[in-house]
Amino acid sequence: MKSSIFKKCLLPCVSIFLVLCIFHSAAANCEKITIVATDWKSENSELELTFNSDPNKQYQLQTSSDLATFNPLLPIASSLDTTISTVSAQVTNSPHNFFKISQISTAPSANDSNTWFKNYSGLQEESHGHFILVCEDGGFLQIGETGIVGRATAKILVVKTDSEGGFEWKKEFGSGNRNMGNSAIEVSDGYLVCGMLNRNSAILKLDKIDGELVEDIHTRDNGGTDAYEHIALHPNGFIVVGYTNAEDPNNTFFTEGRGYLSFYDSALNWTSGKSLNEHLSLAYRIKAVDNNYYISGTTYSPTDTLTYAAMKIDSSGTVLWSNPYGGSNQNHCFGMDVGLDGAIFLTGHTLSGTENWDTYTVKLDENGSVLWENKSGNPRGFNPRWIHDEAWGIQATCDGGCIIAAGTGDEYGEYSANLDGASSDEWEAYIVKIDASGKMQWQASYSSGDFGLEGDWAAEDIALTSDGGAIIAIDNGQFGFLKLAPF
Repeated sequence: MKSSIFKKCLLPCVSIFLVLCIFHSAAANCEKITIVATDWKSENSELELTFNSDPNKQYQLQTSSDLATFNPLLPIASSLDTTISTVSAQVTNSPHNFFKISQISTAPSANDSNTWFKNYSGLQEESHGHFILVCEDGGFLQIGETGIVGRATAKILVVKTDSEGGFEWKKEFGSGNRNMGNSAIEVSDGYLVCGMLNRNSAILKLDKIDGELVEDIHTRDNGGTDAYEHIALHPNGFIVVGYTNAEDPNNTFFTEGRGYLSFYDSALNWTSGKSLNEHLSLAYRIKAVDNNYYISGTTYSPTDTLTYAAMKIDSSGTVLWSNPYGGSNQNHCFGMDVGLDGAIFLTGHTLSGTENWDTYTVKLDENGSVLWENKSGNPRGFNPRWIHDEAWGIQATCDGGCIIAAGTGDEYGEYSANLDGASSDEWEAYIVKIDASGKMQWQASYSSGDFGLEGDWAAEDIALTSDGGAIIAIDNGQFGFLKLAPF
């Protein structure tokens, strides 16, 4: 997505006073659209706007008299052979006229030259990624496991690629019979990977160049079968969330545990911990915002169904607010991100008010109040009663919306359908772009067949890339890296 530029036009009509206001962010997918020239056409009360453009993209113009509401979108076709486009905007008799030009977000094609796919495996028969990170060097880091969780052979797997998906290194770590890799962050002198080793919470610090351990692995028994899911920077070091006392320890998603929070100093020495079980059974994601933290995950409702939950804490762990979200049926929350305006995005999947599992995305304000909800699914048009649409990752976009990563397919022996060359039995990666108001802008599914391969795909996580596209962690029995062209 690209941010908007507004032109303000003050009447009377004898003279025009123009003020250029640029709304721009340096975040990924937020390239500035620059108006390079203006020309007042007095004979028909139009302002001609000339702006930089991409010949491969479409744009849209909106006008407003108060900046509070904008009229319906007017699509603009960009110039096909230059990087400059021109549009004429009608000026009204309103005291103020504002003009907004923005790029229309469209689903990237699997055939785009900037879309590609690579995959890498571990030493075991299967490998499953859960998290993907865009690194400071432009490359990508994916974290998960190789082997079947619960077996003695399963190990944490970390794979590093360059910006084109070229292999750089991979490392496996394991101890005992329960090992999981859950996520990572980048620090100045390495990558911090969090997960589980031998049924205990673990943090591993890896060298950026070769993935070797920088120091001894930091493990801690926080109670029962426990793990760390996500880590964030803290003024005194690091803050980590996860769970303890898992009742379903071989489940890689919801273990029926108790949410837990740990504090570490800058040398990765554990300093204190705190139960979050009153608020979360699984603390899955944490984000730092202005020295406070948002934590999200899944918990039990009063009727014993699973539901989304999010909370805000300060740097000492004091709870500022905590709320459940979702309908009366099952709701599983996994993805969370925070937008440029401070809004919180949650995603996962739900059975509430749907025929089967559908993606369920919620936008909250900074106080935890719901701004909108979106349920999406079944992009290939099968019988929705049989289709699972399961979301795992989300990224906020600069337009106030978000993009989610999911999988779509059926798991039922009694149902099998084919439509337009697609089979319901074959899972595909399902990507949904949602705008700032909660409306779907586009949805697309990507399959192994798009790249001349075979087998099921599911999108497990997503991160935005500096070119305006995204990198997707694909579970295809290996660590798949799907790079999407700018959208």
